[in-house]
Amino acid sequence: MKIIGITGGIGSGKSTVAKLIEEQGFPVYNSDVRAKEITNNSPIIKNQLIEWYGEDMYKNNKLNKEKLAKIIFNNKAELEKVNHLIHPEVFKDFEEWKNQQTTDFIFKEAAILFESGSYKNCDAVLTISAPINIRIQRAMERDNSSKEDIQKRIEKQWNDKKRESKANFIIKNNSSFKDLEKKVDYFLKNLKNTPIN
Repeated sequence: MKIIGITGGIGSGKSTVAKLIEEQGFPVYNSDVRAKEITNNSPIIKNQLIEWYGEDMYKNNKLNKEKLAKIIFNNKAELEKVNHLIHPEVFKDFEEWKNQQTTDFIFKEAAILFESGSYKNCDAVLTISAPINIRIQRAMERDNSSKEDIQKRIEKQWNDKKRESKANFIIKNNSSFKDLEKKVDYFLKNLKNTPIN
């Protein structure tokens, strides 16, 4: 079984590609969605965040995302501290999920696959790239966020060039949805014939 990471910057279309791959019958683990669920439900994470940041870190058994965002947004040390708490729990969850799969290829989608170092546990990485102006526009429409907010988030991630230099496969999502579907089909058809170490 080979693990293929899927990554890409904000607004690149990474989640759309993951969905298309899933529709073709391949198992896809969404790290970002699972991380949110685990952060809400894991007693280990919950107790530690409350110890660090106070009882109001959770409201009605749900993470107070606004409070956490304020703490980590402009503080690299706090961000790393929180990541060191959450990432091992997500890794354990992924391993459990992986052990239940039976296909030749499984996919792991993560926005910060390279930044977090979790690409090291993948056999290969597919990165989705798109022009920066298109990415900003898509993210603004999707998240109802301002251009400034999206640009700040983009600055915290690797740029497309850096991701592409470390990826095994690249899909350029710079045209229509139909075009993206064709590129994903082509990628999946050729995956079995591509040597992956």
